[in-house]
Amino acid sequence: MSTVMVVDDEERIRTLISRSLTSAGHTAVCAADGFRALERLEGDDVDLVLLDLVMPRCNGLTVLSSMRQREDTTPVIVLTGVADVGARVQALDQGAIDVVVKPFSLVELLARTRRHLGAGPVRHTESRYVWAGGIRLDLERRRATLGDHEASLTEREFELLAYLMRRRGEVCRREELVRDVWGLDFDPGSNVVEVCVRRLRHKLEPNPPIETVRRVGYCFTAD
Repeated sequence: MSTVMVVDDEERIRTLISRSLTSAGHTAVCAADGFRALERLEGDDVDLVLLDLVMPRCNGLTVLSSMRQREDTTPVIVLTGVADVGARVQALDQGAIDVVVKPFSLVELLARTRRHLGAGPVRHTESRYVWAGGIRLDLERRRATLGDHEASLTEREFELLAYLMRRRGEVCRREELVRDVWGLDFDPGSNVVEVCVRRLRHKLEPNPPIETVRRVGYCFTAD
């Protein structure tokens, strides 16, 4: 769909966000600090930047200032754990289009990413749709069609179904779903996955193609 740059000095966060972006059909590129981000922005074609505010050597505000000076209009969403409202306002004043506070939900971050990419060019249009088992997903418009009717899915249900369909025929482990769909790098010890799968199956009746692999996870079984 689009190319998104993830700029954060924490490798764990870069990896987590990149995986989610890739699963959503985007191309993810990473930078571990502000200097590297500015270098890549000069040479790479980037549609959106997810920029950490607090980094050593070259922080997010410096990156925003440098982009503004060289008239780089690439949209930037700032990611920050800073509680100071003033710092967030400063980021917006420097040109950021949005601010997401850490810790954040990956589902929400992906939704904000989609919203801000919506007005820009869409790439790789062949990746807009996912088909399998009589189900068609429109990843851009967030619609699921079963045969001749549209299923009303929540954002989380849509993300879960898209994830399973992209990996159809594979067993998706529960911990993978918690990480990549719910955006958590730990198991909260609840049954959120099971509840979401149950709701999704109900909406995909009469023949929901989601199989439970006992004590492991789930598999989308249709071709």
